[in-house]
Amino acid sequence: MPSRAERITDILLAILAGLVFIVLYAPLLISTLFSIVEVKRGQIQWETATLVWYGRLWENQSILDAIRSTLAVGVISVTLAAVLAVILALYVEWEGAIGRRLIELVVYLPFLLPPIVTGLALLVFFSGLGLDRNLLTVTIGHTIFVLAVLYRLVLTRLQTLPKSLVEASADLGASRWQTLRHVLWPHLRSAIATGAILAFTLSFDETLITVFLAGDQMTLPLRLWAMMRVGFTAEINALVTIVLVISIGLTILVGMRLQSDEVREE
Repeated sequence: MPSRAERITDILLAILAGLVFIVLYAPLLISTLFSIVEVKRGQIQWETATLVWYGRLWENQSILDAIRSTLAVGVISVTLAAVLAVILALYVEWEGAIGRRLIELVVYLPFLLPPIVTGLALLVFFSGLGLDRNLLTVTIGHTIFVLAVLYRLVLTRLQTLPKSLVEASADLGASRWQTLRHVLWPHLRSAIATGAILAFTLSFDETLITVFLAGDQMTLPLRLWAMMRVGFTAEINALVTIVLVISIGLTILVGMRLQSDEVREE
């Protein structure tokens, strides 16, 4: 049985954790509240409660275009990053691989650097190539940014697999493609799926890199940033609420998948 001091410590830690969650999620609750009711002269007008602003978001063509651009960039960049992550992880785990440390430096550096530095470096690079800034440059930038997440998860899963699986497949006469398809891929699918969800969450919320690379194109974070320049309205609060709910939902989904993967490995 825990002692009295241990119980008190547990209670205090629970209270502290609750306060931290309140501080972290209070902005979400406030944005949600102000997207439903009006505030006049510092007082909440409860009788004005309505969901009309959420409906008006779907009537705003600029917001719909920004959502489509965000989804397109996220899906394409995550797909490209997943393919690159698998290729690089397989190469790094190959016994004859050369330059492992250099490859990992190139993969991890854009993710570890502040986004403003990564975005500026990519802007200089694309300008040097003479490429106009558009959704293509944004997609390339997001691919480079989220590659580290997918690469780490895929590589970790590969390193946990017994090498005897690959050796047995080779002994039975399977080609490298057959080994990848029938032996490695079933074990990598869950890691890739989890990494893809996490990478899409990062791409969905990424603003600084997008600012440098978007040109006159608009993604959802950039549209939200442009709308906030004129002040916080109920429509902006509704859009902020939707973005936060989607981001939190994707994060919870990633956590659940990671937990389920750990249970299966045990």
